[in-house]
Amino acid sequence: MNTLKIAIQKAGRLHDESIQILKDSGIAIYNGNDQLKVLASNFPLEVYYLRNSDITQYLIDGVVDIAIVGDNLLFEKGANIQIAEKLGFSKCKVSVAVPKNFEYNSIQDLNQLRVATSYPKTVVQYFSSKGISVDIHQISGSVEIAPNIGLSDAIVDIVSSGSTLFKNGLKEVEVILKSEAVLAVSPKISNDSKVILKKLLFRIQSVLRSRKSKYILMNVPNDKISKVSAILPVLKSPTIMPLAEEGWSSLHSVIDEDQFWEVIDQLKENGAEGILVCPIEKMVL
Repeated sequence: MNTLKIAIQKAGRLHDESIQILKDSGIAIYNGNDQLKVLASNFPLEVYYLRNSDITQYLIDGVVDIAIVGDNLLFEKGANIQIAEKLGFSKCKVSVAVPKNFEYNSIQDLNQLRVATSYPKTVVQYFSSKGISVDIHQISGSVEIAPNIGLSDAIVDIVSSGSTLFKNGLKEVEVILKSEAVLAVSPKISNDSKVILKKLLFRIQSVLRSRKSKYILMNVPNDKISKVSAILPVLKSPTIMPLAEEGWSSLHSVIDEDQFWEVIDQLKENGAEGILVCPIEKMVL
C-alpha cells in the first residue's frame, strides 16, 4: 500500500506542535525508541524526523512528499516549493537586530557593515532591494552572540518573543518577513500520494477550523431571536429550540474566536442571557 511521507523537525520549536496537529487529526504515531522514521498505525503516513535545515532538500529531491516547516525556511531554501496549508502555529519574524547602543535611524545605517545570519539568501534579497551592500557572515546557530564577540555589527535572525535579543543586548530594528508553520509539498509528489494528501488535508483543515471557532449557546426572548441571529456569524443558520419557560428559546451557533468579545457584548445588548461558550474539537464542513 502506498504511504504519504511527511518530514517534521526532529527537535526544535516546531516539533511538538507538528506532532500535536497530526494527533488531533486522528493519526496515531508512536516513537518511543526515538527512531528517525515511523509509520502511523492507523493512516498511510510515514513520519521522517529530520534536522530543520535538511527538510527543504528532502522535499526538493522527493525523498519526502510533504513537510511541516516554517515558511521562512522555504523563502530561504525552497522558493519553488508549494504550500498546501498555513498551520497557524510557531509564528515568528525574521528581523534585523543591532546592539542597544547602536544609533539606528534607518536601514541605510547598515550600509557597508557586517551582518551575521543563518539566512544569507534572505539577507541578500532584502538589503539589495533597499540598495544597500552588507558583508554577510553566515553562522549556523547562536547568531545573537555575533555582535558581542566582534564578528558583526548587526544580525538577521528569527525573533519570537524578543527575549533572546534582550538577553544579548540587542534590539529589533526591522522586520524582513513574518513566518509560521506551513504544510509544504514536494514538487515530485506522486499522484497516489496526492490522493492521501487530500485526505490528510481534510482532517487538518477540520482541526484548524475548530481551533479558530467556539460553540456558543444562549437563552433569547422569542421576540429578540431575529436580532440576535443577525449578529451571529453562523455556518448556515442558528439552531433554535424552545425552552420550558414560555416566550424564551435556546439559540446555538458557532462564533469566530477573534470576534468573541465584540459579538458577546452585542448579544447581551440585544437580550441574550445565560451565554455559554465551548471549545470545538473538530469542525467538518
